[in-house]
Amino acid sequence: MQVYLVGGAVRDELLGLKVKDRDWVVVGATPEAMLDAGYRPVGSDFPVFLHPETHEEYALARTERKSGRGYKGFTFHTDPSVTLEEDLLRRDLTINALAKSDAGVITDPFNGQQDLNNRVLRHVSNAFLEDPLRVLRVARFQARFAHLGFTVAPETLELMQGMSASGELDHLTAERVWQEFERALNTNTPSQFLATLEKSHACYLLTPLDRVKTDSTVSVDSTLLEATEERFALLCFLADMSPEAIETLALRLKIPNRFKTLAIAYSKHAASLLNYPTTEPEQKLTLISDLKLIKQPDAVVPLIHIHSALQPDDPFDKAYLERDVQAVAAIKPKQVMADGFSGAELGSELRRRQIEALATLYS
Repeated sequence: MQVYLVGGAVRDELLGLKVKDRDWVVVGATPEAMLDAGYRPVGSDFPVFLHPETHEEYALARTERKSGRGYKGFTFHTDPSVTLEEDLLRRDLTINALAKSDAGVITDPFNGQQDLNNRVLRHVSNAFLEDPLRVLRVARFQARFAHLGFTVAPETLELMQGMSASGELDHLTAERVWQEFERALNTNTPSQFLATLEKSHACYLLTPLDRVKTDSTVSVDSTLLEATEERFALLCFLADMSPEAIETLALRLKIPNRFKTLAIAYSKHAASLLNYPTTEPEQKLTLISDLKLIKQPDAVVPLIHIHSALQPDDPFDKAYLERDVQAVAAIKPKQVMADGFSGAELGSELRRRQIEALATLYS
């Protein structure tokens, strides 16, 4: 039994990046031998085991064969005779087809280290064509490593374009498309995910986000927004998506509500935040009411973050908004009721007085 550190952990170590997760491949072992050594089995597609102490994943070396459409259409073969090189052959990119032994010796049968040095994302073999998910994975790696100077190899991009044209990407589930996109949102340059899909003729998977101008998002993606939801909302805004379009995209990709809600909120209120002191009182009241800022004053913070990313030289002065919220909160429904208003008239009069209070502050 031989154990090797594989994939992203080796790649990131060679790039001088922090290694977050470590995956291992075991060559020359059987499931029974792993169980006897105290490993706990997980997964149903092929034998993967958790280390009894570190709980890291150890997978038996395997080969795979295409047996159907889509990214799940594979059969896997594990056997003690499967070599390390055969296991690495099934991986997507050369920079991910690296293994390191306990002694620190790196196995690199597909020149992954050379591609790391040259900053190239290159497929390992034509087996790349068999898994449509790899188009999204390459786009995500480009989003993660673009700031280091990485580009997609022309021959790999050509394969990706062919996969898009073949209709193979249509077999990807909405959940998997969103999963890759969400992971890309956590990279240094999420816009490069969209740009790479566009070059691959696969941007239709995220229509209408394909309208984003990638050159306008690179600087703000990586430096000023930390929350994934904020990055998603920013891209929706840059794609000029209406609340209805965001709702449709969220339904199609089964996007979690927290992403959809923030994106819709910024789409509706971006104009009010842009020149807040001079915004009309009616728009200010709509912002305060929609976000329920009287009871949830921090609800506006993510929107301010997005505004700051778009307007780094024009920071939002929250003091104006806080003063307006206090003015609106001071108009009590009980006061309006005491003046004889009720029913629909109560709501109309309350809103009129709140707008008047806001206008008075700036008169």
